[in-house]
Amino acid sequence: MPQPFTPVLHALRVHPVKSVGGFTADSAVVEPWGLAGDRRWVLIDESGTAVTQREAPRLALARAEPLRDGGLVLYAPGLEPLEVAGPGTGGAGTAAPRGGRRTGGPRLNGSRTAVPETGVGVHLAEAERPADADDVVVNIFGTEVDASLADARASDWFSRHLGVEVRLAHMGEPASARPVDPAHARPGDTVTFADSHPLLVVTVSSFDALNSLIAQGDHADEGPLPMDRFRPNLVVAGTAPWAEDEWRRITVGEVGFRVAKPCGRCVITTTDQRTAGRGKEPLRTLARHRRIDGKLVFGQKLVPENTGTVQVGDVVRVFTD
Repeated sequence: MPQPFTPVLHALRVHPVKSVGGFTADSAVVEPWGLAGDRRWVLIDESGTAVTQREAPRLALARAEPLRDGGLVLYAPGLEPLEVAGPGTGGAGTAAPRGGRRTGGPRLNGSRTAVPETGVGVHLAEAERPADADDVVVNIFGTEVDASLADARASDWFSRHLGVEVRLAHMGEPASARPVDPAHARPGDTVTFADSHPLLVVTVSSFDALNSLIAQGDHADEGPLPMDRFRPNLVVAGTAPWAEDEWRRITVGEVGFRVAKPCGRCVITTTDQRTAGRGKEPLRTLARHRRIDGKLVFGQKLVPENTGTVQVGDVVRVFTD
């Protein structure tokens, strides 16, 4: 009997800087700790604590795209684009923006309310840091990670954008970097500066179903919400709504992923990524319809089982046991 759905990879999204706008790609390299180039950079305050859209919603208005050397081009309203030199860590490279190029110039297209479940209070060493880089310890949700500070111009650029002093830091090869929350991982699983796990997957059908529920609620004027509210890495089409609740493992092309846990959502999802304003949705609707184990959930956290390349259009195989 033919299956009623044929899941496929519908979209790929890479966010080079944590909590900053990213880019859509046609393909991406999967590393043990996530998509190549995803959330390897983070902003920190004067104490070394990671700064996110939870406390700095204006980060939504900035955007980062990759350069061939591992650096970035930064964009934000009212500021000139800025190129940030790569840290020289090597590796497999990053995805290129869809329709754009990883080149040497900006020619490319285009207070905390929840604490992610990392909670592993350890101090970790970073590999392959450039010898001339300034070291810094980043505190991200209870874990301390060694990182390298970017050029001061990048920190000044973000400080002007936010109106508060911040610094931009980079994580080298994360092979021995942040451990994934052991309650939802296996020994040796690591993650970059993502909240808790290497990747996040959502489905088009669940996204559409959520927007339909929002349209029936008290804050229908806030919808429909765009996908970028949820900052996924992988977007899968061709499934039934909420089918991902039953997933235990998936493969995308030749790359396998363990489904670790549902993604608990926070105030960032209420932040308009084009204005930085905040509303009630989708948290109000998730609270009514998608409360699991006390958390408001949308999407699933993933851990790669092997490395490889995934691309839009790849067949997604789903395993539920």
